[in-house]
Amino acid sequence: MLKKLVLFDIDGTLLTVNSINRRILADALKEVYGTEGSTSTHNFAGKMDSVIIYEVLQSVGVSDSVIAEKFDKAKQTYIEMFRLHARLSDIILMDGIRNLLDELSAHSEVMLGLLTGNFEASGRQKLLLPEINHYFPFGAFADDAGSRNELPPVAVEKAYQLTGRRFSENDIIIIGDTEHDIACARVLNAKSIAVATGTYSAEELKKHNPHVLYENLTETPIVMSEILKSSIN
Repeated sequence: MLKKLVLFDIDGTLLTVNSINRRILADALKEVYGTEGSTSTHNFAGKMDSVIIYEVLQSVGVSDSVIAEKFDKAKQTYIEMFRLHARLSDIILMDGIRNLLDELSAHSEVMLGLLTGNFEASGRQKLLLPEINHYFPFGAFADDAGSRNELPPVAVEKAYQLTGRRFSENDIIIIGDTEHDIACARVLNAKSIAVATGTYSAEELKKHNPHVLYENLTETPIVMSEILKSSIN
């Protein structure tokens, strides 16, 4: 019987993509809007792809109406370019991730999903290349909501549609590498497991009071034990 819903962030948590991701977004925006905006310097960590597009273009004076008018084309251009140009060599799985996913997926009480700021198509491509996409039968993505904190209820609803089970706050664990992932857990009063494998240090993450904080996810038995605990305390 399913008892735990474990939702993973992608970038900085499951894997990291080298600079090609930023370059591809810049190229897509230049093709559609004639400018890449502040793509080369903007902080992407923990943000929705849709929000990033708006922010990098707003920073150079592109109006919201112009961004909105061409947004769908920009999104599709980015996704197509990513599929065409990204290679396995551009992606590095975080240490311990494959072992942890193997253990979690083999556990009959655990349901795995994604909670990420990626567009679904490009996010899935990031997982397909290192062959970990199959661990995640569903997810909540940037396509599903306007802000990151709207994604947790979306993920819970999708899990219900797949399983018929309504996961409650003590049943849900959100794993991520930024303050935004910790905030998402608070939306549901769920357990937050923060991991300092992205751009945020452990000290920075600690300030946001996650329930659990790890430097990385390499100690599979310890992480599994934390996930399977009966309460969030």
